[in-house]
Amino acid sequence: MAIRNSYNGDMRVSVADAKNKLPELIRAVEGGQRVTVCRRGVPVVDLVRTEPDKARRPRLGTLKGRIRIVDPDWWKPMSDEEAEAFLEGRL
Repeated sequence: MAIRNSYNGDMRVSVADAKNKLPELIRAVEGGQRVTVCRRGVPVVDLVRTEPDKARRPRLGTLKGRIRIVDPDWWKPMSDEEAEAFLEGRL
């Protein structure tokens, strides 16, 4: 059973009603209403609208001109001599 408090626009519902009428409660919250779920008449949870994410969008191209490639052939496989030198700790 939902009880509306006309003073501040809040709605109180039991856990069972919240379970059975969740889509309706979500619509009410989306409309700006605050819903309080009660267990045996004691408030347990408030359903409130979530604030939109305020994370900044990534800006592409911010490292342009800052990246320096030291060895343009870094992706090529090592020669046998380079591999042996690396394994022996000379490289």
